[in-house]
Amino acid sequence: RSVAQLVEHRSPKPRAVGSSPPTPARRPANPREGLVLGVVLALLSCLPFVVTQFPQLTDYPSHLARYHIMLDGGKSPWLALYYGFDWRWTGNLGADILIQPLAALFGLEPAGRIVGAIIPPLTGLGIVAVEWALRRRVGVGGLLAFTAIWSPSMGLGFYNFCLSVALALFAFALWVKLDGWRWRPLLFLFVAPLVFLCHTSGWGVLGVLVLGYEWTRRRFIAAIFMPWPLVPPLFLLLAQAGETVSLGGNTLAYKWAIARRVLRDQSMWLDQGSLVLLVSLLLLATAFRKIDPRVAWGALLLGIMGLAFPRHLAGGDYADFRLMSVALMLGCLAVTWQAPRWLFYAAPLLFLVRLGVTTQAWVENSRETAEALKALDHVPRGARVAGAVLVDSARWGIDPFEHAPSYATVRRDALVNSHFVMRGVHMLKLRPDGWHYADPSHRLLQRRTRPVDLSRFAPAREADFLWYFGSRKPDRLPQGAVILHTTRHSLLARLAKAPPGR
Repeated sequence: RSVAQLVEHRSPKPRAVGSSPPTPARRPANPREGLVLGVVLALLSCLPFVVTQFPQLTDYPSHLARYHIMLDGGKSPWLALYYGFDWRWTGNLGADILIQPLAALFGLEPAGRIVGAIIPPLTGLGIVAVEWALRRRVGVGGLLAFTAIWSPSMGLGFYNFCLSVALALFAFALWVKLDGWRWRPLLFLFVAPLVFLCHTSGWGVLGVLVLGYEWTRRRFIAAIFMPWPLVPPLFLLLAQAGETVSLGGNTLAYKWAIARRVLRDQSMWLDQGSLVLLVSLLLLATAFRKIDPRVAWGALLLGIMGLAFPRHLAGGDYADFRLMSVALMLGCLAVTWQAPRWLFYAAPLLFLVRLGVTTQAWVENSRETAEALKALDHVPRGARVAGAVLVDSARWGIDPFEHAPSYATVRRDALVNSHFVMRGVHMLKLRPDGWHYADPSHRLLQRRTRPVDLSRFAPAREADFLWYFGSRKPDRLPQGAVILHTTRHSLLARLAKAPPGR
């Protein structure tokens, strides 16, 4: 540069006559502030796991039971009698792979907590990585995206899916960072299968993000072929094709119902109000052209896929619901508005309030879980336990006790009817000598006005014990049942027809 250019570059620009310098509150935050704040929020996102003993995720106890059976390897005579495990490489192994070394170091239940505690911070750091790769800063959009970390997918305990989304964010950030590097395709021939092994949907999210990014940089036909290094896992997916696909029920009513629940957690008013606020901000950002198309196209495509996909796809439940939450996260991440400092620091408040509500609910429910698990002191190893869980159709908040009976397998090697054992989909399976009941035979789907009548509960006919969870006490139990343990929302009863020695 010439001397004149250097002087011009270094000299402050003159202000207009009558103008005043912007106050610190009105100046945008610098990139370092955004980076530090983003990392702190990401680490804070695991708070519910840190302050509670039992993760309050709906499917978590059944996943923990699967890990227990997998790691046992047939050593327990009771587990070997009831269950088998058909290990195979598939696009749904994220937590199953991580749990093995962690359980060897810390034990099964602490390892289950550790895996869960890793996922929210990884997702938050993935958000930071994407925005930094695209814009070299963390702004309002990225901070708003943190709100979707604790999506229904996380609350329901979809470990593998949520882990795969976190890895997909890091992989997409790497794709952007290595733009123009000649060896990028070769590297992603290895990266794509890693994301796929965690969960197929995360691999799909990565593919859509890459396609949307390339679409903004070249013609559509050329952009379609750019993600070719991500294609190889498709062959494994096609080899496993043939799973059932079902729309189920009234499609339009169902789609509207899940769209309203994209941020469902504990409070209907807070969750729906958060959704309305974020969607409104996205519409405003779009109207004022404060949207980064490199991410926005991917968010839009995933939103359309969420509306078009069926609920059950390749054996997975809520295939559409999961994508809607990711689309909302990416939509927020696409916002490029450089807000003044005060608004920048106000942006994470929604995430922090929701995190606080979730944490408080976890603390209360974890205490109740601890009390309920004392019932297992009355259950001998290898017992047959009929789980019964009252599922209130009018309830908004995510129910953490829906698979709680599965703890009987984790701690007593018991046969329980609340595990996921769909043939051809899950690696866990029932032995011929085992029980023919599985999820969802433990669920009692009914309204509050109906009595809770367990006198003819089908799984109890072949069980030694009945373990009930619900917001109301049962009105009737099977004939001859003897109650052994009760809490505010659970009871354990020995059944009259239990075989000798049970």
